[in-house]
Parts: sequence; C-alpha cells; structure tokens
Amino acid sequence: MTRAILVSKGADGVTASVTDVPDTELGEGDVVVDVEYSGVNFKDGLAVTGRPGVIRSYPLIPGIDLVGTVASSESPQWQPGDRVLVNGWGIGESRHGGLAERARVKGDWLVRVPEALSAQQAAAIGTAGFTAMLSVLALEDADATGGDVLVTGASGGVGSIAVALLAKLGHRVVASTGRTEEEPYLRRLGAAEVIDRGTLSEPGKPMQSQRWSGAVDSVGGHTLANVLAQTTYGGTVAACGLAQSAELPASVLPFILRAVTLVGINSVENPAASRQRAWDRLAADLDLGLLEEMTTVVPLGEVVGVGERILQGQVRGRTVVDVRA
Repeated sequence: MTRAILVSKGADGVTASVTDVPDTELGEGDVVVDVEYSGVNFKDGLAVTGRPGVIRSYPLIPGIDLVGTVASSESPQWQPGDRVLVNGWGIGESRHGGLAERARVKGDWLVRVPEALSAQQAAAIGTAGFTAMLSVLALEDADATGGDVLVTGASGGVGSIAVALLAKLGHRVVASTGRTEEEPYLRRLGAAEVIDRGTLSEPGKPMQSQRWSGAVDSVGGHTLANVLAQTTYGGTVAACGLAQSAELPASVLPFILRAVTLVGINSVENPAASRQRAWDRLAADLDLGLLEEMTTVVPLGEVVGVGERILQGQVRGRTVVDVRA
C-alpha cells in the first residue's frame, strides 16, 4: 500500500483525502520511484480543491512534480538508487502523480537530479522553476534581455524563480505583482523595480510606449496584451501561464510594427534534451539561498489547505510537500 492524496468524485462532488492506495493501482510504467518530495503548483491547487480543468479521470493521485529515488526499474536507463525527478507528462492530470510515497512512471519521463541539488531543493524548483528556466532560455535564445525584463505574477512560484534567475544573470528585472507588500521580498530576489499589477491588468491600447526588451508572463489576458503592446522593437515575450485569463485580447500590431515575438512555453511535453539543459542551468544559475527563502515545506495532510490559498493568490514562492510526513 502507498500513502497518498486521492481525489475522488461522487454524488457529493469532488473530495481529496489522505488514504492508502494499493501498489497494484499506481498505473503503468517501467520504473517505480520512492517519492520523497512533491509540491503544490497552481494546477495542483485546482486539482485538490475540486476545480475543473486539470484532472481528466477519477479517482486520481494529484501532483505534477515528484522527486525521489528509483526503487526498481525495467528500463535500461535507470538503476535502483538513482536520484530522479519528473515534471509534467500528464502526471497529476491523466496519470497518478507525485503526492504519494511511491509512483510508477515511464523511464523516458525521468530526469536525473543534478548533483548540486538536494531532493528538497529539486522539489522546491519543481515545475514552476523548470517553467521559469524554459522562459529565461527562450529570452536568451532570442537575445531579448538587453534592456528591462518584466516578470508578471512575480510573487508566485514561476515569477519568484524567474526574478531570481534573471537578476543573477545580470539583467535589470521589473517585477509586477498584485501584492505590493511583497516588494521587500521581490527586491531581495533581485528585482530592480516593483510595479502594481493594476498598471497592466486592465484593457489598454494595442500599441503603447516601449518598455520591455523581454518579458516572462504567467498571467495571460489583458496583462499579456499590455505587455506585448509595451515590448520594444525586436523584443520577445515568453507566455507560460493564465492566472488572469486564457484569452488574449490583443492585436497583431506589436508583431508587424515592432517585430515582437510571442513564445509559448510548454513544460508538460518538453523533450528530454531540453529538460536536462534547463535543469543543468537551474543547478548552475539559481541562488540556492534565495530558493530556500522562497520555499515552505508542508506535510501531505496540509496540501488541500495550501491549494485553496494558492488559488486565492495568498501563497508566496514555492510550497514543497514532504510526502513522508
């Protein structure tokens, strides 16, 4: 039996509780992982609170991240004792995820935990940090970090790590947040300037004053439209979230008059080589002291409460789940 959070759907609606799941019901895969840590991302918050849009079939163990040690393997790529992690690939959505003491996964999904990172640090980075790094790499590959770089949703998991990464790499970072009381926190992460999200979240003109050479946006909606309208000639915006909206009420003018590029960031099905590149860069470029400051560790039984708070925008940085506690 494996202790896990199980989300079920019945006559009374969707419920999430800590329970024991038979190992025979952990799903398909050629590698069994003894999970040490998972996390609570925005998707996990939706899943454990019964919101629609994430879980595809019930009952399901949520958790889009897991970090642990290989217990047994039928894959030639992995051996018992290997330190591994999984982000995405549908775990916690259509397949059992990481909020459990054990997981059965496909060997092709696994990434080796970099030597410089502990299991808890790798979980603190998680999908949020992985997504942030993919976004930073997209800006670097487009040479779009020569001026101010904007990060929206800066107090959240993706935003916090994006701010820390970009600042350590030497860029002038402007952090947009709805919680201006978090300005001291964001400045410690490296933000040179903090702005209220209200300056970006309402409908705006399709072309506005040029401000950003690059941007990491986890918000979508009118915010993303305004970011595009304010991006400098030849700049790039990495879109990686939809906390405000999945809509994009924008025009083509920034693209055809200023040669702005909008890059979509998908962490779920990112290929193996790109995953390893991102994780190697995270191990090299992320200040682990700042990572510790932005991380809170909770036991499995507190996940539902954290999920509610994360959807209400009340959680700062990253929440790691010690699944053994």
